[in-house]
Amino acid sequence: MSEKLLMRGNEALGEAALKAGCQLYFAYPITPQSELPEYLSRRMPEIDRVFLQAESEIAAINMVYGAAGAGVRVMTSSSSPGISLKQEGLSYIAGAQLPCVIVNMSRGGPGLGSIQPAQSDYFQATKGGGHGDYHLIVLAPASVQEIVDLTILAFDLADKYRNPVMIMGDGLLGQMMEPVSFPDRSDVVLPEKPWATTGYTGERPKNIIRSLELQPERLEAHNQKLQEKYADMIATQKRSDEYLTDDADIVLIAFGTVARICRSAIDMAREKGIKAGLFRPISLWPFPDESLAKLGDKERTFLTVEMSCGQMIEDVKLALECRRPVHFYGRVGGIVPSPEEVLDKIEQIVAGRCEA
Repeated sequence: MSEKLLMRGNEALGEAALKAGCQLYFAYPITPQSELPEYLSRRMPEIDRVFLQAESEIAAINMVYGAAGAGVRVMTSSSSPGISLKQEGLSYIAGAQLPCVIVNMSRGGPGLGSIQPAQSDYFQATKGGGHGDYHLIVLAPASVQEIVDLTILAFDLADKYRNPVMIMGDGLLGQMMEPVSFPDRSDVVLPEKPWATTGYTGERPKNIIRSLELQPERLEAHNQKLQEKYADMIATQKRSDEYLTDDADIVLIAFGTVARICRSAIDMAREKGIKAGLFRPISLWPFPDESLAKLGDKERTFLTVEMSCGQMIEDVKLALECRRPVHFYGRVGGIVPSPEEVLDKIEQIVAGRCEA
């Protein structure tokens, strides 16, 4: 690893993408992720890579489709309403089995909403915002260093599965500055892509990449092949982190920046004699349900904390199979919950003043 640098989250993500071998980046500016295209617009020409500000989010995602089909590592980024505009293209890319990385630094909604942070794009990211039976791998960093690590991982997973991977942050994470270090990637060899449309020379079969399949039997077979791929992701790509859960009587579930707030609330609760812990999903899809389910084997209470009206809580309840009570605390509209607010909710639950 290199020496530590103080960097903004959006800019660290851009540098991590370059370390991962991203050759092309297509995007359209939107707050609160605009520092990412601004950073890459300067950095990519310096190292002979391609930055292009598209005329729209729809244009950007279709440029990603073409570049991914040619076999190069490619990325796009946006924030909530911009990601909505990319959904048809994402479905096409997933259907065509093309690797790429998509970044969503989420903001408050619905509609144009606000430019403040939110987590209310969870359903869109994890349940498939576009049409058809498809999935993205969705990774949720909680620090600027984790942005770096998960961005590099995202490119590797995209190539491994020939599938889009999303980095889901929020406006707070994109704007905060923290010390980060970058791995030395000088000796990394990127995988060969014999399926890519790199030009027919007679030395291999012609490659045709498409998501259109008019014969229902062939389309069904294609969907079944995709489901086999998703099943492997579910079996091998679940990621989570835990904090003080071994003896916890109440376990908080949160992702991204909210998980950091919950850690502070848990420390405050421990000082008051309340045994609280944290379960943090790092992969939002596939959701780390098995690890969470193990925590439900012991009689304890759960509290889901989100910057939304309650979206991840559905996956939490499914993982726990209704064996344990699950409470919810959320703030919306771009309001970030404070540790004191979360602590107050913990104390209400412990005192029996809240029903799940």
